[in-house]
Amino acid sequence: RPARLKEPNVSDVPLHRLYLHYSELPYSLRALYTATLLVLGLAYLFAGIYLYHTYSGKDGNPITLTYEDIVIAYSGSGKGSRLESALRGPMRSMLPADEITPVITWVQEGADRAKYEQVIKPTIEKRCATCHDGSNPHLPNLVGYDNLQKVTETDTGTGIFTLVRVSHIHLFGITFVFFAMGLIFSHAYVRPVWFKVSAVVLPFVCLTLDIASWYFTKLYHPFAGVVIVAGGVMALSFSYMWVVSMYQLWFSSIPSPVTLRRDSATPPVD
Repeated sequence: RPARLKEPNVSDVPLHRLYLHYSELPYSLRALYTATLLVLGLAYLFAGIYLYHTYSGKDGNPITLTYEDIVIAYSGSGKGSRLESALRGPMRSMLPADEITPVITWVQEGADRAKYEQVIKPTIEKRCATCHDGSNPHLPNLVGYDNLQKVTETDTGTGIFTLVRVSHIHLFGITFVFFAMGLIFSHAYVRPVWFKVSAVVLPFVCLTLDIASWYFTKLYHPFAGVVIVAGGVMALSFSYMWVVSMYQLWFSSIPSPVTLRRDSATPPVD
């Protein structure tokens, strides 16, 4: 009776001749990778906190970040002004309630210049001008009547040119973040190989979908769900590569294929 041929196992894929496990790297490079992972992890944590603070509360509920928050952020609330939406949402904690009401009332009554000089200007200078003085391109300039009037118009969400400016910053910046993370993670021993490749590539796919959906949400609100899902998958990919890399750098045992290759007299298999 002929012997059955052994079916190939994806876990038996031989090591690539250029692959080096963390244990085969010099300590200086391992220390560099570790420091990079620690700083990138901290930066990603702060980025998550910033995103939560920026987008949560636009629907009136400051506790949770919801689908409606994303819709309002990119396509507008469809009611009221950007200033009113901000004061009822994420900026609600920045002003006392007795100062928010006069500002919202002033906006709803037509944003009169005379009342601005008497009532609104002192509040803006006292509470808002420190951050909204025009020095930060990511924040609206609220200094002066003409600048403030721009955010009293009907809320249509983030403007196209603002999205373009933020898009190119994100595309450049996050691409380099995941390039560094993927480069470090490439030294990890993960099987099957297709899963490892997917973990490296997936964040770039999600980044593209995320940013493209900012624009599409202005046209079709359900794309806000793509923004949420893509951002969540990026975070999961980052976390997975971070944990696996840090664990295999210092805490895990050396994978047996790496040990066998190290002990073998034959050159690595391509």
